[in-house]
Amino acid sequence: MLIYNLNGRFVDAEQAALSCNDSAVLFGDSLFETLKTQEGHIQFLDQHLDRLELAARLLNFPCDRPALRSALLETAQRLATTVARLRLTLSRGPMSSLALPSPESGHFFISAAPYQEPDFAERQQGVVCVFAPNQRVNPLSHLPQLKRGNYADCLYAADYARRKGAKEALFQTDDGQVLEGATSNLFIVKDNILLTPPAGELVLAGIIRRQVLLAAQDLGLPTGERSISIADLLAADESFLTNSLFGLLPMAQIEGRTLSHGPWTGRLATTVDQAAVLVSEAENHTSRKKT
Repeated sequence: MLIYNLNGRFVDAEQAALSCNDSAVLFGDSLFETLKTQEGHIQFLDQHLDRLELAARLLNFPCDRPALRSALLETAQRLATTVARLRLTLSRGPMSSLALPSPESGHFFISAAPYQEPDFAERQQGVVCVFAPNQRVNPLSHLPQLKRGNYADCLYAADYARRKGAKEALFQTDDGQVLEGATSNLFIVKDNILLTPPAGELVLAGIIRRQVLLAAQDLGLPTGERSISIADLLAADESFLTNSLFGLLPMAQIEGRTLSHGPWTGRLATTVDQAAVLVSEAENHTSRKKT
């Protein structure tokens, strides 16, 4: 069952539509967050809203955080499924020229749908990955990578992975540095050190990425944020992907090359799952009291 919320009002699918001159339609000029709900609780709600609010401030987007929180919670409460995917999108509203419209014309919309968790084999054995044929880009290169509706690089990379029978496509640079996936961040473990490419112009500061780094600290696993080459990935003791929906997923192959497995991926996944329950219960409870 799909649920649609437009500016805090629940609507039918036929009413969940944008004007043809909306900024999101004309220019892909929108911001978004993808959130996971489990047992009616939105995971890491405040962290998603923090990231969205930062992006809105950097790009001068209208962003009414209390209204967004309230609408997300109300949407989550209507879900009849145990695990679901929420997509929150901010738009500037209708545009008739390249001049940005006034903040008053902005709006938001939420869609909610059941989410199918990775199966046992993917959790245990890992997933097949390929390298994307295109490069990761940031049209706003003076800013960090943001969750923007101008998503063509990730869209085409993800489609390429599906056509190749892979779970994810990883972006790489011209000099062979691996950045991240079309929908995920990348981690490797080598000699009991957890490594991930630094967030910035081309690498998104993922919500679960942050949780993994915190979990490693709790578990006493040293961490480093540095460039990861293709050779580093192939020689890693473990490698895994992260995003807000599937959490942590081990990598089994990249371009037909088998990748090693180890114990840290599972330990980190367990710790992140435990944090998700504790943080999400607190955030959802606090948010409900504020609404």
